[in-house]
Amino acid sequence: MVRSPLKTAIGDLFLHLQSFNSDYLPLLSNCCLSRIASAPGKVLVTGGYLVLERPNAGIVLSTNARFYAIIKPLYDELKPDSWAWSWTDLKLTSPQMDRETIYKMSLKHFILQCTSRQVSSFQYRNWSMMYFFGALFVSVETRNPFVEYAVQYAVAAAYATFDDAKKDVLQKLLLQGIDITILGSNDFYSYRNQIEARGLPLTPESLASLPPFTSITFNSGQSNGENSKPEVAKTGLGSSAAMTTAVVAALLNYFGVVDLSSYSGAQHQENLDVVHIIAQTAHCMAQGKIGSGFDVSSAVYGSHRYVRFSPEVISSVQDAIRFMPLEEVIAEVLKCKWDHERTKFSLPPLMNLLLGEPGTGGSSTPSMVGAVKKWQKSDPQKSLDMWKKLSEANTTLEAQLNLLSKLAEEHWESYKSVIYSCSMHQSEKWMEQASEAISLEIVKALFGARDAILNIRCHMRQMGQAAGIPIEPESQTRLLDTTMNMPGVLLAGVPGAGGFDAVFAVTVGDSGNNLAKVWSSHNVLALLVKEDPRGVSIENADPRTNQITSGISSVRIA
Repeated sequence: MVRSPLKTAIGDLFLHLQSFNSDYLPLLSNCCLSRIASAPGKVLVTGGYLVLERPNAGIVLSTNARFYAIIKPLYDELKPDSWAWSWTDLKLTSPQMDRETIYKMSLKHFILQCTSRQVSSFQYRNWSMMYFFGALFVSVETRNPFVEYAVQYAVAAAYATFDDAKKDVLQKLLLQGIDITILGSNDFYSYRNQIEARGLPLTPESLASLPPFTSITFNSGQSNGENSKPEVAKTGLGSSAAMTTAVVAALLNYFGVVDLSSYSGAQHQENLDVVHIIAQTAHCMAQGKIGSGFDVSSAVYGSHRYVRFSPEVISSVQDAIRFMPLEEVIAEVLKCKWDHERTKFSLPPLMNLLLGEPGTGGSSTPSMVGAVKKWQKSDPQKSLDMWKKLSEANTTLEAQLNLLSKLAEEHWESYKSVIYSCSMHQSEKWMEQASEAISLEIVKALFGARDAILNIRCHMRQMGQAAGIPIEPESQTRLLDTTMNMPGVLLAGVPGAGGFDAVFAVTVGDSGNNLAKVWSSHNVLALLVKEDPRGVSIENADPRTNQITSGISSVRIA
C-alpha cells in the first residue's frame, strides 16, 4: 500500500487523546443529555489575499455573532434489534431555512445517505447520486456539505481515538441516532429586504427588532439558469466555518473525545486543537479546496494573529481518502504536525468594531482570489513588490495597535482621557488633545494606526486594478473616506478579500452610534456585530430558550 505523506509526520496529540479519553467515558453512557456548542463569526482586518501564503500573517477578529449546534439522541432508547444494525439514523434540522433532512449513516464507513428531505419554502429538483471524496450522498441542490463532512469526520475521529471497549460504548450511542439542529445568529444573514419592506429605517434598532434566529432571506436572482438555486443573503462573517466548527465541537464533546467545559489549562488547549484539526479538515473538504483556514481558526480560538498551515497537510487527506478507510485517514490527520501560527490579539481597550452592509450586491471571493493568483503568475516581480509593501503596512498596523494596548495597560487614566477626547473630534484635531508626554505618545500611536490602514487600502486598490477586480470599488472608497473623516473613527476598510459585501470601521470611545447614523444616511446598514474574543464554547442551554442573539441585549454600538 502506498504510504500517505501524513504517515511521516508524528505528533504527540494523538497519543495524548488515547490517554485521556477514559475520563470522558461516563459521558458516553449518559445518552439523555444534549450537547450544545457555539462558534463565532469573523472579520479579517488585515491579511486579505496575503494570508493565503505562508509566512504572511493576518489579524482576524472573532465576533459576538455565533453559530449553534444542538446534538441529542434521536431515540430515547436502543431498539431491541439494534445490535444487528450496520446503519444508524441522523436528522439534521435548520429551522431558519425550514429544512429537515434524514440520513442513514454507515457505522462501518461513515457514509451518509440522504433518505428524505422536507423543504417548506421552496421546491427543488435535480436529485442525483454522487460520490464526494469517497462518501456517497443522495444529493439535492439544498444539501449541506459542511454539516455532512463535520458529522463524518467527527465520528471517524471518535473511532480513531477510542480503544475497543470505548468503541462498543460509542456504537450504542450512535445506534440511538443523532439529532442535530443548527442555528445562526441573525448577524450572519442580510435582513435589509425585510427591514425595507416594513418601511423601517436602516438602523441597528431595526435589526434588533427582529426575532432571534429569524428565517433566512434568499436572493431572488438567478445566476446560472432556470434551475439555479437561490443564494442565501449573507453578511460575510464566515457562517460556514462557524457552523462547521460548532457541529464538530458539539459532536466531539457529545462522544467524549474532548471536554470543552473548562476554559483554561493545557488540556483545554489540546481539546481545542483537536476541534481545530477536525473542523479545518471537514471545512476544506466541504469547500472542495484548501483555503487559508483563518475563518475556522478564529471560530475555534477567537481573535488572534494568524499564519496559515501548510496546504500539504490536507492535500494528503484528499489523496489518502481514496485508498484508506476514513478512520485511518483521520487518525493520520490527528497525528500530523499542523504548522499554523497563532498569536494572541484583540483590539485595544475602548475601541469598537463596526460592520456595515452597503447593499450594493455581493462579491465572489473565489473568483477574486483566482484573479489575483492569475495576476501574480503573469507579473511575478510587480506582484511580489506590492505584496511586500502590503505586508509591511499590515505589520505596522498590528504594531501600532499592540502599542496602544500596552499604553492602555501602563497608563490607563491618560489613555482613557485621550481616547474619550479623540472620540468627539475628527482626527485632524486629535493632536490638540495631547497635554502631556504620555498623551502625545498615545495620539502618535493612533495616527500611526491610521496611516497604516490608509497604506493598506492604497495597496489593496492598486492590487485590484492590476488584477482587474474591484477589491476596493469606487463606491466603497467614497464611503470609507467619509467614514475616516468622522469624529472618533480610527480605522476603516474592506474586510477580507474586499469587494461590495461589507465595510468595517474601528471607532474609539462612544463614537460608534454617530457613525451608524451617518452610514444609514448613505444607505449603509450598521450591523449589531461587535468583537468578542471568545472562541468555540459549550453552552448550558438551548439559545432559543435564552433568546441569545447579538441584538437582544442591546442596540448600543459603542
